[in-house]
Amino acid sequence: MTRLSVEMLAADPVEPITSAGHAQLGIAVLAGIAVIVLLITKFKLHAFLALTIGSLALGAFAGAPLDKAITSFSAGLGSTVAGVGVLIALGAILGKLLADSGGADQIVDTILAKAGGRSMPWAMVLIASVIGLPLFFEVGIVLLIPVVLMVAKRGNYSLMRIGIPALAGLSVMHGLIPPHPGPLVAIDAVKANLGVTLALGILVAIPTVIIAGPLFSKYAARWVDVPAPEKMIPQRASEDLEKRPGFGATIATVMLPVVLMLAKALVDIVVDDPTHMVQRVFDVIGSPLIALLAAVLVAMFTLGRAAGFTKGRMSSTVEKSLAPIAGILLIVGAGGGFKQTLIDCGVGQMILDISKDWSIPALLLAWLIAVAIRLATGSATVATISAAGLVAPLAADMSTTHTALLVLAIGAGSLFFSHVNDAGFWLVKEYFGLSVGQTIKTWSVMETIISVVAGGLVLLLSLVI
Repeated sequence: MTRLSVEMLAADPVEPITSAGHAQLGIAVLAGIAVIVLLITKFKLHAFLALTIGSLALGAFAGAPLDKAITSFSAGLGSTVAGVGVLIALGAILGKLLADSGGADQIVDTILAKAGGRSMPWAMVLIASVIGLPLFFEVGIVLLIPVVLMVAKRGNYSLMRIGIPALAGLSVMHGLIPPHPGPLVAIDAVKANLGVTLALGILVAIPTVIIAGPLFSKYAARWVDVPAPEKMIPQRASEDLEKRPGFGATIATVMLPVVLMLAKALVDIVVDDPTHMVQRVFDVIGSPLIALLAAVLVAMFTLGRAAGFTKGRMSSTVEKSLAPIAGILLIVGAGGGFKQTLIDCGVGQMILDISKDWSIPALLLAWLIAVAIRLATGSATVATISAAGLVAPLAADMSTTHTALLVLAIGAGSLFFSHVNDAGFWLVKEYFGLSVGQTIKTWSVMETIISVVAGGLVLLLSLVI
């Protein structure tokens, strides 16, 4: 297992924008995070504004000149949006095409037609995991909630027995698997290999989602036994369509970017020659940008045209997909600015200096930092971005696989115990018609199980690879 070591200090440190000592820097970090937490929780300020103000506060508390703090924040915001902004946009377009064409409904209906009885929770976790690959968490919830409520009502199932597996599938994809914003930003921050991270993420995700989904749902159904709320069953997208895409074509389209990125990782391992023509080809088609762009272009035919979309309807669908992600892009960008401010103030080097004699594994430290920020801010994305900025220097001495595991450790920590300061908490509460206490006993506990199980699996993997 990779541990914090003296050798890591040999890595080229970033020239700090302040000469503050460790004590002042430590206070500055706590004060900066406290400002973000206070603005988000107490004053209900948008996370973008909170992160911007918190970044400037961090620089001020660290004694950095304000102009240099602004430059650090702007540089971090720009590089983060440049790195992942287009990928988030392409993912949003693919998700919107999947939803509006009825492709998501086709996946759901096909799997549910073959499932029943005890296999239903397993069917729900499979549906959520497949649909959750290209969709943001909130979009996935909105898409799957009607299905969860209808299945629970028609099949006379406990709402939690069906709902928890679906939520687990979506949450695990959101926290661990690129091209979701959090993992993408963490991969960019620690310079991890996307294909390796994706492969290891899937390896960690499968047992995690089984434990937190179908297995935990048995107990959640006993603790909270509530009927499906009638008023929350909205109309499904495909009810307005005369036809919708086939199951095989839909699955193939959703899996296309994943297959291309995994193929690139496999070729990199097998060929291991950057000048070889095969590797050069896969370096292009397996890059996240090309993989997602290819999936979007394919989806226009396999999903949009198959659903009878005109050129105008297709253009409208793409346009509507981009508006809702403006907030996400700004939050991710501001998080990147906060991360860069942390690095430029010398916080990463400070963590290496004060923890070089600790016996705590670097992966566990990354998980704990992400947990602390998640509990404080309520945002998995903010926790991932901030933690990645803090622990990025730890990756300097790591192998390719351990750098990927560092990303997964951060992602796992970012999902820990969702509570009242998390928008997802209230989304689940309202859709399922639960009380605050019932939401904590089901959703919050499920998130904690995901975080702990995934974190534990990451540590175990680090012992053997």
